[in-house]
Amino acid sequence: MDLRQTIEEIVEKHLPDSSHFVVDVQIVEKGNKKSLHILIDADHGINIDTCALVSRAVGEEVEAKELMDTAYVMEVSSPGVDFPLSSRRQYEKNIGRNLKVTLEEGEEKEGKLTEVDQRAIQIMVKKKEKGKKFVEEPLSIPFDQIKKSIVLVSFK
Repeated sequence: MDLRQTIEEIVEKHLPDSSHFVVDVQIVEKGNKKSLHILIDADHGINIDTCALVSRAVGEEVEAKELMDTAYVMEVSSPGVDFPLSSRRQYEKNIGRNLKVTLEEGEEKEGKLTEVDQRAIQIMVKKKEKGKKFVEEPLSIPFDQIKKSIVLVSFK
């Protein structure tokens, strides 16, 4: 098992409950400096106190097990709104929100996320009818055709 997987398991062990989950763990090396970036989320949002608790617990275990061979900086946070969705659980959390989905071949689709299942997501896309009317129709997109999905933020 590599270091990233080991740290991800440590993070999972220190999450407060089953509504919380790991989004990403990255170990970044720039020259002789290492940083550990941990992204966590929860089904109903996450707060800074949870990030701080996870950071302390993970830091203590990483130090106790001497997993990092040099000094490092650790950052535990939630993914920002511009961070692409990467798991089915993140999609489920964002049902009802508007997404911009980039497909593997480069085409982009925008619409409201309405469903998520084991193999695909469904968004409601606006399609122009004859004249000037727009109608919404469902579009199913298999996960294996999605290159990137970002939640569109509305300031309405």
